[in-house]
Amino acid sequence: MPNEGYILEDPFFDDEDETVRTRRNLPHWSQKGRLYFITWRLADSLPQEALKRIRSDRRKWVREHGDIRIEDMGPMLKKEWYRLFHHRVQQWLDAGHGACVLRRPDALRIMVEALYHFHGERYHLGSFAIAGNHVHVLVAPRPAVEISSILHSWKSFTANAINNALGRTGRLWMDEYFDRLLRNQMHLERVEEYIAAHVKHGAYVERRPS
Repeated sequence: MPNEGYILEDPFFDDEDETVRTRRNLPHWSQKGRLYFITWRLADSLPQEALKRIRSDRRKWVREHGDIRIEDMGPMLKKEWYRLFHHRVQQWLDAGHGACVLRRPDALRIMVEALYHFHGERYHLGSFAIAGNHVHVLVAPRPAVEISSILHSWKSFTANAINNALGRTGRLWMDEYFDRLLRNQMHLERVEEYIAAHVKHGAYVERRPS
């Protein structure tokens, strides 16, 4: 990803640099000026049966392992956590549950324009995919800008604009989102490939320089 005066020469996670850790249902790590892979989804993107299964599996996980932080997990335990609570959810999302309003041309246009709106000002926008019921984005915020504020801006604006455009009301997005700091070039290449593969699911994909 090209340096635009605010992206660090090395945009990948640095074990030695200051890291802010927060937690809601999912853990969130942040480092200033680094590169993130972000996923968020529509409120109706998973069937109730899937949501009940996730909640049940999380309760079971806490009983067996405690409320352990991901960074404190060993490699095998961390792999199992991602299988249960991330990779499996991605498979359900790709199955196309819900109304998939992001397939509507007017909703898609609003989403794309929102992603580009502060590009070069608050963040550098990388490759992204907009599927019918979820969004994947590579993004590097300015050091003074929190990734959470970028997500809030995207979701708040598009929720109002898409609801108005489609003549609908109610919650559009799930509150929670999934984010990962990219660790190295190999990690970035895997994410780029994953984003590009969404074409086969009918997603709108833009491959941007990285």
